[in-house]
Amino acid sequence: MSVTPSKPVLAAAIGLPALLAVVVAAIGVIGGPAAAPPVSSGDKTGPLALVSIDAPDAGSPACANLLKALPQQLTDSGVQVPRRELAKPAPAATVAWGDAQHEPIVLRCGLGKPPELTQTAQLGTVNGVQWLDVVGDAGTLTHYVVDRSVYIALTESKDAGTGPVQEVAAAVTKTLPAQPIAPNPG
Repeated sequence: MSVTPSKPVLAAAIGLPALLAVVVAAIGVIGGPAAAPPVSSGDKTGPLALVSIDAPDAGSPACANLLKALPQQLTDSGVQVPRRELAKPAPAATVAWGDAQHEPIVLRCGLGKPPELTQTAQLGTVNGVQWLDVVGDAGTLTHYVVDRSVYIALTESKDAGTGPVQEVAAAVTKTLPAQPIAPNPG
């Protein structure tokens, strides 16, 4: 004996999947994730998305003074690179420079002491500022200012020129007095 479903049950069995497909398509067209353009790390012209990292002194007067003194453009390999807008919410005490032809150069002020700052760490001096260089992943180099009241990190491509470090060092020298270096133990 075979059971034949009633017409309302049959209509629901056929109609519900079709209705679901229409609703999913409508959501994708009018309100899905593609409705607002995402901020992409590959987009070199829109706002730069940066993750927040621990920066306990980002709200300090020292960082506020430094940020005011930083140039609107940095020289990278002889070319002027403009400031770049940061995507919201932007990390505190952070600025960036970059454009379609240049990888972002990011400055963060008020960070904690870098763990690589040991008694045997190799430091360099640029414009009277002591720097600790740390090679990162994905072809980046971070230069840490280690002789001021706050720790400052300038991250750029490993193959960037020396201009950004020189210009940031000039702003650091102008706004923040030098202090003794306090390396991590051991």
